Amino acid sequence: MFSHVMLGAKDIQESKAFYDAVLGELGYKPGVIDQRGRCFYFTDTGVFAITKPINGEPASCGNGSTIGFAVQSPEQGDRWHATGLANGGSECEDPPGVREGGGLKLYLAYLRDPAGNKICAMHRL
Repeated sequence: MFSHVMLGAKDIQESKAFYDAVLGELGYKPGVIDQRGRCFYFTDTGVFAITKPINGEPASCGNGSTIGFAVQSPEQGDRWHATGLANGGSECEDPPGVREGGGLKLYLAYLRDPAGNKICAMHRL
């Protein structure tokens, strides 16, 4: 459905270190910095990127926005969450765990990245 997702970052190197760690926990290669200073993570199905805003204004998180990353198990989600906290992320939402509602049973783990963007690890049970 999506070709790419790009998030604003205050400090590209700080955010790159964070995403190299949490995405590395999911098996992805470290990000690549382009000539404009943006950082890209390439997969066979899409691209995730971080950038300083092109309008020169400060990066800010989207209120109500969450970017979700698929994990293969609750254990991988727990490692992803711990790795994020150890690499500059911060806790948000409820602690990692199983949520049920609307006929769904999901494992969810939420973090804020160093720029304040809310991200989530999700596994459908």
